Amino acid sequence: MALRVWPSENRGMSVRPPPHAYFVVSAIFHYLGPALAVLLFARVGVLGVAWLRIATAALVFVAWRRPWRVRLDRPAWLLLTAWATVLAAMNSVFYLAIDRLPLGTVAAIEFLPVVALAAASARSFRNGLALVAAVAGVWLLTDVRLVSEPLGLLFAAANAALFAAYIVLGHRVARDDRMSGLDGLALSMIIAAVLALPLGLGAAAPAFADPILLPAAAGVGICSSVVPYVADQLAMARLPRATYALMIALLPATATVIGVIVLTQIPTAAEITGIVLVVAGVAVHRSRPTESEPHRSPARETSEHPAGSGPHRSPARETPGPPSEPGPHRSTARRTNG
Repeated sequence: MALRVWPSENRGMSVRPPPHAYFVVSAIFHYLGPALAVLLFARVGVLGVAWLRIATAALVFVAWRRPWRVRLDRPAWLLLTAWATVLAAMNSVFYLAIDRLPLGTVAAIEFLPVVALAAASARSFRNGLALVAAVAGVWLLTDVRLVSEPLGLLFAAANAALFAAYIVLGHRVARDDRMSGLDGLALSMIIAAVLALPLGLGAAAPAFADPILLPAAAGVGICSSVVPYVADQLAMARLPRATYALMIALLPATATVIGVIVLTQIPTAAEITGIVLVVAGVAVHRSRPTESEPHRSPARETSEHPAGSGPHRSPARETPGPPSEPGPHRSTARRTNG
C-alpha cells in the first residue's frame, strides 16, 4: 500500500487571514472616507456627496467584478434589490445626519440596533458580559450628547435602522450559495446608484465642472464603500451575524486610534477606558458551536475571484483524478493499491 496525495486537492490548500482581520480593514477605511468627504461638503450638496460616493463605488465594481455575467433567479434579485435600497438610503441619511449632529452622537445612535443584533445570541453569561462591556465602552467613546435638532435625530435614527438592515441583508448575501458575496455586492451597488440618482445627481452637478472634486469623490467612494464593504462581505461569510454585530463596537475605538496616529489627538482617560472595555468585550465574546463557519462547496470558497474567471467550477475538473469524498472533513491523502 502506498500513500498518495492528489495534486488537485493539494493545490487548493491555502492559508486565509482570519475573518476578524477583514473587519479591522473595514473599520479603518470606515473613517478615512469621511475625512475625504469633508473636502466635498463645502462645494457639493449633502445628497450629491452621497450619490457620488455610491456611483464611483459602482463604477469600480463594474470594472472589477463584471457582474453582468452572473445568472440569478428571482428570489436572489429580490434580495439584492432590497439590499441596494438599504445601501442607497443608508448612505444618504448618514450624510444628512452628520450635517446636523456631531458624529459621536450619530455613531452612538447607530450602534443601538446593532446592540439588539448582538444581544440576540447573548445566551450565556460570558456573551452577556461581553455585550455589557462593549456597550459601556461605546458609551464612553462616543460621548453622547442630546442636541436640540429633531430632524437630525430623525435622520440618525433612520440611519441606525438601515445600518442594522445592512448587516442582516449583507450577511445573507455573503452566505448565499447562488452567488459570490462580492458579485452580489457589485450588483447591489449598481442598483443603489440608480435608485439614488434622482435625488443626488442635481446636487452633485458642481463636481462635474471641477477637476479636483471628482477625484475627491472617487476617493470617498473607494474608501467609504468599496474597501469597507468588500471587507465586510469577506468577514460576514465566515463570522456569525451576532459576532459581527458585536464587533461593530470596535468602530469608535478604531476612530480614536486613527485620531492619535494621524491627527495626534490624545484620548482622554474616559476614551482610553472605553477602548479597553470595547476590546475586552469583543475578546470575551464567543460564538455558539452552531454558529461556526459554514461548510461550503469548493466553488463557494472562491467567491473572491472575479466573475467569469471560473468561480463555480469544481477543483476536481481542473486536474484528472478520482472524485473527492463527500463531506467537509475529507482527507487530502488517499490510499491506493501499489
